[in-house]
Amino acid sequence: MIASTFETARLVMLPLRVEYAAEMAKVLADPALYTFTGGEPPSLEVLEERYRRQLAGPGRDDEHWLNWVIRYDGRLAGYVQSTVTGTTAEIAWVVGADWQGRGLAKEAALGLVTWLDGQGVEQVIAHVHPDHAASAAVAAAAGLTRTAHLDDGEYLWTNRPGPEGPGLPG
Repeated sequence: MIASTFETARLVMLPLRVEYAAEMAKVLADPALYTFTGGEPPSLEVLEERYRRQLAGPGRDDEHWLNWVIRYDGRLAGYVQSTVTGTTAEIAWVVGADWQGRGLAKEAALGLVTWLDGQGVEQVIAHVHPDHAASAAVAAAAGLTRTAHLDDGEYLWTNRPGPEGPGLPG
């Protein structure tokens, strides 16, 4: 599976390239973005190396790393990503602080879920910190339901909750 460009009403998701690191380092520069996930804003060099690793992929035939930057109004505004194993995809999203509050993360995440559905993905999951109301709203807008399953301090969200359990992948 290969990431390809896709669009929503206002956004263009562009497959990741190392050349995007300079602009994305500015998008990801606000320390508040890391309140729930930990870490700190990456330097240009760190981001370039991260992008090289992401583009190289996991080196396993049954797993695909798919990464996009979000373009909004001619500028990069964040990213969406997915790790696909079999017919299950784990997704994540980040929208820079300057672009938050406009529904971009919801639109991008829903666009990603729709794109993945077109690729044959059956189950979509995400992990969201219990106190991160904005990310919970994004997950819900993308068609995911919170389960009771906590993994490393984050709730598992899925589009296929099981009748007797959290709908865990696998």
